Amino acid sequence: MIPAISQVCSLNSSFEDDVDQYAAGQCQAIEVWLTKLETFLQSHSVDDFQRLRDEHGVTFPVASFQGGILASQGEARRVAWDQFRTRLELCQQLEIGTIVVAMDVARPISQTDVERAQLSLVEATQEAARRGVRIALEFQAGSAFGNNLQTAAALVEEVGSPSLGLCLDVVHFYTGPSKTEDLGYLTAQNLFHVQLADLADTPREFVADSLRIVPGDGDIPLQPLIDRLHAINYAGHVSLELMNPQIWQIPALQIGEIGMTALRKLLGQASMGS
Repeated sequence: MIPAISQVCSLNSSFEDDVDQYAAGQCQAIEVWLTKLETFLQSHSVDDFQRLRDEHGVTFPVASFQGGILASQGEARRVAWDQFRTRLELCQQLEIGTIVVAMDVARPISQTDVERAQLSLVEATQEAARRGVRIALEFQAGSAFGNNLQTAAALVEEVGSPSLGLCLDVVHFYTGPSKTEDLGYLTAQNLFHVQLADLADTPREFVADSLRIVPGDGDIPLQPLIDRLHAINYAGHVSLELMNPQIWQIPALQIGEIGMTALRKLLGQASMGS
């Protein structure tokens, strides 16, 4: 398993500062926050991106996240799909191998909406595969459809493409209808990405992304997930993902240091990178 930091952890920092400071904090793998990358490329070239990556010896294995493509209709669908295709081209050009796609189906929902989401997932996977990019489907606790690990795993299996797998965000796993036994659906083949965080003293009904804290400091029972990752010999990335405005005030260097320490401790790699 490879620990990583998502750029959303330091949303107020620039793309360049993230790379510089995370690398200084012993983080070698960075989960790209797509809007931050797009802002960077408004005033920088692809060569600048590659130079920054190579100078700091980091990798960008995953980009997050694309929403709105599975169940949207009309103009909203056209805009979301145009953005998605542009981002796939960007991932291909920058050698970012995986893009996280959110299972964000709004209520109320009909059978037609379910079928549209299923067909859209097939189409999205085909678009990604043509560009050599993988989709990591993130089930979301608040989605009307695909809000749990069991359903998400079934959707991935139904498509049956090596270009489609799962993104497991532990907060959505904990706060949604997923059950601990659902971890049995994870395999080394279908799990493409993992995102970790924690929650403290918060009823599940009132959980918000802004309440995420460093994993290991809160109430989410993380060990069953970690045990499953070891059991399937998961060799992918495990990323810290915190959308907490209070944490955004912390310098990116400290985020990198604190985050990598917490991840390595959880993953049984505490002696690495010291």
